[in-house]
Amino acid sequence: TTLAVQIPVVGWTPLKSLEQLGPCAVFLGYQLLYFCEVIRKKKQLERKQAWKLRIQVFGAAFALFCLAIVTVAPSGYFGPISSRVRGLFVQHTKTGNPLVDSVAEHQPASSHAYFQYLHHVCSLAPIGFIMVMANLSDSSSFLLIWGVLTYFFSHRMVRLILLTAPIGSALGGIAAGRMFTWAIRQWWDNSDSSAVGAAASSSDDENNMSKKKKKVAKSRQKASSQQSMDSFESLRGAIDSALSSSEGIFAKRSLAFMVVLLGYMLALNFKTYCWRISQDLMNPSIIVKARTRDGTIIKVDDYREAYWYLRDNTPEDSRIMAWWDYGYQITAIANRTTLADGNTWNHEHIALLGKALTTNIEEGYQIARHMADFVLIWGGGGGDDLAKSPHLARIANSVYRDHCPAGDPTCRAFGFVDRSGTPSPMMERSLLFQLHGNKIKPGVEVDPNKFVEVFRSKYGRVRIYKVMNIDTESRAWVEDPSNRLCDVPGSWFCPGQYPPGLSDILQRKTDFAQLEDFNRGQSDEEYQKQYFEALQNPEQAARKARELEKEAQMKEQVASKVNENGDVAAAKEAPPKKD
Repeated sequence: TTLAVQIPVVGWTPLKSLEQLGPCAVFLGYQLLYFCEVIRKKKQLERKQAWKLRIQVFGAAFALFCLAIVTVAPSGYFGPISSRVRGLFVQHTKTGNPLVDSVAEHQPASSHAYFQYLHHVCSLAPIGFIMVMANLSDSSSFLLIWGVLTYFFSHRMVRLILLTAPIGSALGGIAAGRMFTWAIRQWWDNSDSSAVGAAASSSDDENNMSKKKKKVAKSRQKASSQQSMDSFESLRGAIDSALSSSEGIFAKRSLAFMVVLLGYMLALNFKTYCWRISQDLMNPSIIVKARTRDGTIIKVDDYREAYWYLRDNTPEDSRIMAWWDYGYQITAIANRTTLADGNTWNHEHIALLGKALTTNIEEGYQIARHMADFVLIWGGGGGDDLAKSPHLARIANSVYRDHCPAGDPTCRAFGFVDRSGTPSPMMERSLLFQLHGNKIKPGVEVDPNKFVEVFRSKYGRVRIYKVMNIDTESRAWVEDPSNRLCDVPGSWFCPGQYPPGLSDILQRKTDFAQLEDFNRGQSDEEYQKQYFEALQNPEQAARKARELEKEAQMKEQVASKVNENGDVAAAKEAPPKKD
């Protein structure tokens, strides 16, 4: 922690974030326990005195902790719990933050997902968990707690299935090991020792039966509960006697053989599956296999080709506008600057990017020419940019409240109106839809004075457009070192600033206030209330959005007619022109 706070981008976050202060408190608690243990051994304190010392030490530490909180909390020192952590305890897509809700990896894990990544461990781990519960100890209790916590959090968020792999392997290994040990023991003992054991057990059973008869004779007047216990012990003795017989030994050895054989077959299957999934996970995610309509298997290399086009055919200082999902790939493969990536924590910046892509093409062009040189979009169906564009509009509306119609916080006005892929009027007007369907969808063609398509991949999965007539003043302003807010002169940590050309748009934004941020002086309760109401009743929200869209269209039509009538009247009143 001491070394981490020296990094500018980290700073004092480890000592401010509530998510990290919890583990820090546990660490300090262990140090206090160790301190008490040293004092106990040094002064040779008795048990009662040692507990008194612990209470005094922890009481003093708790008092100092409360004093520190009361002192620094009003100043806004502590940071809020993030929406991602809150998403572990509330339903997916209902954290109140549309950016977090849009990430597919935050959805709950399904049984198919567990089996996909853990395979037979899913079946063995619960058995091992039960076996560990039957032999409780300090070490086994740690395994139980670990297993419960990892299963809970992985069930809440699919990306956390990775946490279940170590404990699943441990519990699965315990189950497999104990079953294999039992099977080997059935064949380890030879028949002589088994016979001797059977004879000894039979003699023991006779002695036990005689003793039980004496006990029964002496305790005939006891309660029926004691008689039922004796009956249970008799049944147990009969079962042990049957298992110790030659037929019982044969049955156990047969079962042991089946266990070993089945285990061997499952192990081979598990090994094959592990190698296969390792190959799938190891292969690059941007190069995939697909099957054409005639059944031919092809290699779809569109994404790498697009990134290599940027690398080989664009200036090194080019700025690429693309949704943040592909930011890392553009930076690493194309070696070009992207407007956002997976490490962009600035909610307002992501919202501006979403607004540029989902607003009308004229406003989107005005934003793009101040920020980017090229626009990259994913197409080709499936999970392309158009499919996820409703999330982009929703994120944009969380900061720019006029982006979607008033009263539509979840932006239901933007999206597909049916399963045939018919876009809503708001989607049809958007920059993203126009670039996505340019010269492909009927009646969709982008103005070449604004955007020019410079690359289209082989299978149409990626399209790249050059932004025409970029604002040179904005570009020069951004490149000027004097306009960078660095922590120290010459530092690499310089939070970006927007050029003055975007001031008109930026004035309309409202900084997003997530529910967990208790340090903000202002609240955004009305927006959050409408947002959650729309999430609770999506169908009603969609109907309301369509009604608002119709009202807006009617107002536009009325306004256009008024303007036309005004122009006609003005033309009639105007004096005739003289020749």
